[in-house]
Parts: sequence; structure tokens; C-alpha cells
Amino acid sequence: MASKTTTRSLRSLTRQAGQRCSCATPISSRSNTARQFSISTSRSDTQYNEERGARPRWSYTPPQMKLPFNPRANHDIPTWEVNSDPERLNRFYIKFLGRGGDEVLTDEVKWLAITHKSFDQGRRGFNDRLAYFGRRILNLQTSLVLLQSPVATKTQLPQETDGQGTEVEEPFSHPALDGLPNLTNVKVDDILSKERLANLATQMGMPDIIRWEPRMKDNLEKSGLELVLATSLYAIIGAIALQKGGDVATRVARERILKPLGIS
Repeated sequence: MASKTTTRSLRSLTRQAGQRCSCATPISSRSNTARQFSISTSRSDTQYNEERGARPRWSYTPPQMKLPFNPRANHDIPTWEVNSDPERLNRFYIKFLGRGGDEVLTDEVKWLAITHKSFDQGRRGFNDRLAYFGRRILNLQTSLVLLQSPVATKTQLPQETDGQGTEVEEPFSHPALDGLPNLTNVKVDDILSKERLANLATQMGMPDIIRWEPRMKDNLEKSGLELVLATSLYAIIGAIALQKGGDVATRVARERILKPLGIS
């Protein structure tokens, strides 16, 4: 019995000594042992931050958002080239907004406003939310302009009667309500149709600077070019409203979009 007790005591002492030795081993040596199984190089957060700060976000797609290969790659389809020149983009904004138009929005927002969700699978951001806001602004301003405009066609109807020769009371009228029939005779959707907005955007040179990926590269119309151009116009108005305020966005909407469309 004494020998068995002595053996157990030696085993427990040996086990405790082994645990102490493993805990006393430096962390660096243990990490080196684990690293030998890794084939990738470790990169510090500082290096990532330096790379992120060196390039603007609109100009590249983060590597973490890319697959190592494209599962839908079709080498027979030619690559669609988009504009990546900031100077070319600034010339468009100057032509559209006037002198100093390239300084109305920040660089990141200028690119975001003309980026469709089809470009780079939306990994650099796209303009859907800006376009939604801008469309609300343009619809409101179009309705206000129509309401404040004189009635295009005034019809002078004879006094209505009730069938017994008694004149029906004339409804209330006021000069401020003279433009009210315009809201029913003219549809806002017809004024701000994608065809008219796309034509205006084409005159400003927008097709050369928008970032998108057409589904059919040999037929841009069927790929939805008109809708992409109209969406970008809406997005620019929405971006101006967020960064410069509603007054500036209203002035741009009336002077740069509605007035060229013949609504003023």
C-alpha cells in the first residue's frame, strides 16, 4: 500500500510540474508554433487604415468584399468601361449646375449620385435612396409650379340650371385657385417622364460619366439607359438637398430641370 501511495504522489507532482512549465512558456514562442501552420501573412490594423486612407472610397472595392474568383465570369463578353476621371466628372457638374457646380457636393457624394446599383454589384454604394428623396422634391416643385401658373385653357361655360330654370349657385372662386385645374389637366408623371429627363441628361453629357453595368452592352436602350439617367438626375437633387439644404435644392430643381423642360 505504501508503494502505491508513493507512486500516486509522484504522478501528481509530475503533472503539476508539467502544467507550470507550459504556463511559464513565453506567449511569443507558443504563437510561433501556431503560426507555422498558416500560409497567409498577418496584417496589422494600422496597415489597413493606411491603405484605406490613401485611396478614396469611390475609386476601389475593398478586398474583403470580393470573391477570390468570379463564378459567373464569361470571357466572351467584353468589359464595360466606366468613367474614373474626376476632372471629367467635375466638367459635367459645372455644365449642369453652372460655375462652381463641382464644389456643391463632396467628392464621395458626387460619385455616389451618378452610380447605379448595377455597377460593381453595388459594393461601392449606389444612388437609390438619394434618387427617392430627389424625386419627392421634383414632384413637389412641379406641382407648385403648375398650381402657380395661369390656366392654359379657360372654358367659359353658361350658367348651369337645375332643369326648372333656376340657376345653380356658382362655386367659390379665388385668384389663388386659378391654377388648380392644371393639376388635373396636366399629369406630373408626364412632365417628369423618364424619356424627357433622359433627354435632358443626355444634353448635359451624363451618359459619359454615369457608372453602371448594362445587361445588354450592344443595346443600351433595352438595358434601361433612360431609367438610369433619370434616376441619376433625381439623385443629384436629393444629394444637394441633404448637403446644401432645401432652398438650394429647390432652386436647382426649378432652374436646371423644370425650366429646360418648359415648366416655369
